[in-house]
Amino acid sequence: MSAEIKPFRISVGDDVLADLKSRLQRTRWPEAELVDDWSQGAPLKWIKDICGYWEREYDWRQREARLNRFAQFTTEIDGLGIHFLHVRSPHPEAMPLIITHGWPGSVVEFHKVIEPLTNPTAHGGKASDAFHVVCPSLPGFGFSDKPATTGWGIARIAASWAVLMDRLGYKRYAAQGGDWGSAITSALGAQDPEHCLAIHITLAMASRPNVEGQPTAEEARALQGIAHYADWDSGYSKQQSTRPQTLGYGLTDSPSGQAAWILEKFWAWTDCDGHPENILNRDELLDNVMLYWVTATAASSARLYWESFSPKRRPINKITVPTGVAVFPKEIVTPVRKWMEANYTHIRHWNEMPKGGHFAAFEQPELFVREVREFFGTLR
Repeated sequence: MSAEIKPFRISVGDDVLADLKSRLQRTRWPEAELVDDWSQGAPLKWIKDICGYWEREYDWRQREARLNRFAQFTTEIDGLGIHFLHVRSPHPEAMPLIITHGWPGSVVEFHKVIEPLTNPTAHGGKASDAFHVVCPSLPGFGFSDKPATTGWGIARIAASWAVLMDRLGYKRYAAQGGDWGSAITSALGAQDPEHCLAIHITLAMASRPNVEGQPTAEEARALQGIAHYADWDSGYSKQQSTRPQTLGYGLTDSPSGQAAWILEKFWAWTDCDGHPENILNRDELLDNVMLYWVTATAASSARLYWESFSPKRRPINKITVPTGVAVFPKEIVTPVRKWMEANYTHIRHWNEMPKGGHFAAFEQPELFVREVREFFGTLR
């Protein structure tokens, strides 16, 4: 295995873009939903509008250049090529920080927070707030390689992140994540406490409810989220955790299908007052969809669910490193401190956020940056 770190730039071929435009032009649309809301799924009119914009107005070359403003690299870890952003701070005493995304996100989620985190003096902060930021694409997502064998679950990804940080020369580092990134960040804290000085997460789906007597307000809110997720919002997860390959055929062949599959979650999981474009513009939404489309990673990204929800999945290890938790009000299931304490034995920071949802850094970059600075600032 080579430990070489190679520079990388996003460069999508003209043939891929021409094929995308052709497919969008030839979309075979279903009839409209029979309701006047999202209860049957992403509405036809909006998906047609988004796909029309994608075909005729969205400028990938401009967006590609914008995404390439950050230094990117690839390196081989455990036989797999890993793509990552690595942005060093101009402040030499900066804290190394690895930030991990989930599904249906990507490194695009973090583009609004990288500059404030790495160069705080140019964004309302102090030099003592600075981070060196590492932002990897999960295996099978974006420009990382697709695993060619089974076994690439949470624990193995976390172990690879530990190798990555060591390879970059960071002997002590912090970690942050949401969605699958929360699980991977937690596993990193459990596996590598010698080097991972602290973690910060926004989701704790693996924590089991532990209600004694009448639920507290915090517990009742989370229980309501669990019930809604189970009844109305988890079909994607059951499909991806049981038959990811079957799903992949349709999503890899149809850009409108891939867009609808992802964008419905930006309606369901953002704090958007009923519509995703209230919080993220079309270019931002499509930037994220593009990282799935141009890499044809619908099936490979879905397999993380198959790996993680199989009967053979590993139990949660105790996380003893200092832990910070931000509770965004529109998270799928809001974390409950009492439920987490059995596995997270050193929760030092707990913050109820005023607004925001599942894609915290994407939706509320200023709040996210302030929160990350505040928690990790206690550990410098």
